[in-house]
Amino acid sequence: MHELKIAEELIGIITKVAESENLKKVTKVNIQFGKMIQIVPDIFQFAFEGAVKGTVAKGAKLNLEILAVRFACNKCKEETEIDDLLFVCPYCGSNDLELIQGRETIVESIEGEK
Repeated sequence: MHELKIAEELIGIITKVAESENLKKVTKVNIQFGKMIQIVPDIFQFAFEGAVKGTVAKGAKLNLEILAVRFACNKCKEETEIDDLLFVCPYCGSNDLELIQGRETIVESIEGEK
């Protein structure tokens, strides 16, 4: 269950941001995961709620967004989202693709009270 490890790492980031911004309480965390990270949102929510206990982010609302997998075709230069595991350009049939979105983890924002 890699969701727990990611949630624990996120708490480290939240704590550092809260300290640098002099936040007494973190109220909301907005995070994005690329689909290829394979986060299960309900499991991540549960892991996050456990990880924030006893921290400045206790009770913080988590907004989680899953970003689609996007590729650029090196042959025809078209960009496309791909939902299945068949990584083939739907425009020209080439499998010479470059990943442009889908493996990232982005802490979009951390909100809190001073």
